[in-house]
Amino acid sequence: MVTNSDPSFPKGDNALYTYVYMNLKYSEESKKKYVAGEVTLSFDVKSDSTVTNVIVISGVGSGVDEEVKKLIQTLKFSPGFQNGTAIKMNTMYTFPIKAH
Repeated sequence: MVTNSDPSFPKGDNALYTYVYMNLKYSEESKKKYVAGEVTLSFDVKSDSTVTNVIVISGVGSGVDEEVKKLIQTLKFSPGFQNGTAIKMNTMYTFPIKAH
């Protein structure tokens, strides 16, 4: 049996979004501007579960994009598998943002 799967956050997407929202530090600028929108990141998950090459595809500015990027860089993901072997694989996530 051939096993193929994409990288994923071990506790699920809802846990990932919750982690980001609970730990995201909004700059004073973003709070004043009531920054809202979506931050889309592309990144590689290596076979050892580490995250590399995080790129902001689109963002909301005011330092929020960089903060989301920093949070993602610290996490471990379940790696992607191809033919039953863990490999480095790219993935993408979009985070809805609303400064408060």
